[in-house]
Amino acid sequence: MHLFYFNQPAMIGTKKVFTEDTTGNLPSLRYDAYYHQMPDGTVKQINPFTGTEVWAVPGRGNKPIDNDIPKTAQRIETKDKEDYCSFCETRYFETPPEKSRVIRKDGAWQALNWLPASQYFDSTAEFRRVGNLFEIVSLDYWKKNYNFRMTKKQLEWKERYLSETDGLKHVLNVIDYKLSRLGRTAEEIKSLSVDEKLAMADAFFGGSHELIIASRHYKRGAQYDCELFSSGEMTPEEHFQYYLATIDALKDIYANNRYVRYVSVFQNWLKPAGASFDHIHKQLVGLDSWSISIESQIQMVRRSPNIFNEYGPNMAAHYNLVFAENDYAIAYASIGQRYPTLAIYSKSIHSRPQEHALEEVKGLSDLVHACHVAMGSQISCNEEWYYTPIDSVYNMPWKVLIKWRINTPAGFEGNTNIYINPVSPVELRDKMVPRLYEVRNQGLIASGISIAEECPCKPNSLKYYLR
Repeated sequence: MHLFYFNQPAMIGTKKVFTEDTTGNLPSLRYDAYYHQMPDGTVKQINPFTGTEVWAVPGRGNKPIDNDIPKTAQRIETKDKEDYCSFCETRYFETPPEKSRVIRKDGAWQALNWLPASQYFDSTAEFRRVGNLFEIVSLDYWKKNYNFRMTKKQLEWKERYLSETDGLKHVLNVIDYKLSRLGRTAEEIKSLSVDEKLAMADAFFGGSHELIIASRHYKRGAQYDCELFSSGEMTPEEHFQYYLATIDALKDIYANNRYVRYVSVFQNWLKPAGASFDHIHKQLVGLDSWSISIESQIQMVRRSPNIFNEYGPNMAAHYNLVFAENDYAIAYASIGQRYPTLAIYSKSIHSRPQEHALEEVKGLSDLVHACHVAMGSQISCNEEWYYTPIDSVYNMPWKVLIKWRINTPAGFEGNTNIYINPVSPVELRDKMVPRLYEVRNQGLIASGISIAEECPCKPNSLKYYLR
């Protein structure tokens, strides 16, 4: 049996205590104003970066991490070539044209860009990058608001792709499907000319909302419909390649659309987290502004450059909430979150994913992957990336939040703005630690990861502020 941590230190009061310094920096806030455990076990928290108030009430979060096959699970028909949904390997033509795919050839990873439709089935994609069929921020948004025009390379790719019979048929079929999902009748769709449909297809070639789709639907050897292929079912190397493919897409969106100031990167896993497909994929959405949250955090770091150390890993270490660490990243149970949340921070001096060295990306990827492995595939969650906007001169670290969507905010939260999280940060830590030891012993996660009391937890381990 592992002894994970000593008891938390006693804390007094829940009143916010501000002290203004003489330099005009943000008011400094005592740790106990953010995090307070009451005698009955209720943990009151305020997120230091967003101000969200959260209570964790004792007795609600006792359920252990469980990935057993539920009684309601249905047996699946196993297939050599999966065809369970539109993201599967036998149904490549049900998504927009591929901007890129990653394959394994002779034991090496290789990227193939802008494949013609006639070559789609000449290789098996480990990861595919395609435009989102139903964009959050559409190409029309960029065209009408900014007079955006596709780049020369994008226009040449579109012309080249449509010059093939297979490519033209593919695009027209996808447009017809999209129109039908938008409520157009068969007669209305048929009445549109080919040129009108191909104009709509510009979004496939020049849009700024993209998907990175993994190869598998179900995990290897799956027998039941709940045994999906999640981030945690990947090997550490597969997960690293998944991250590299996502970062390549991030760089391209910035390169191809000068009006994008921030790219939102996220992963919705299972329907409670907003997933439309039970097939693992990441999404990237180009935005023409920073979110209020990002802007607020940039203002905080502008006034207090070390704030992400102070109220991130430093405070987490103070309350024994750090549960994993390696040379390049650190993971802890986050404070003041509406949902149980794992926070994984890059220690790099670089503040944007695309600026990280390969070993730095690998280090962060390994820690995020370890979290997913320990969780298993049956916890619905959002994985969200946060990093410094492309046009900011003030740096914030690249961090990844994994939010467990196991609770639903309701009326109490709505009229009080106090959110009830069923799992306290300490309970979340104690769910993760034994599972991490278990999966490490099984060889399922990368080497070099320290767990619980093995973590050095050195103050100011994030080096983003040194740039």
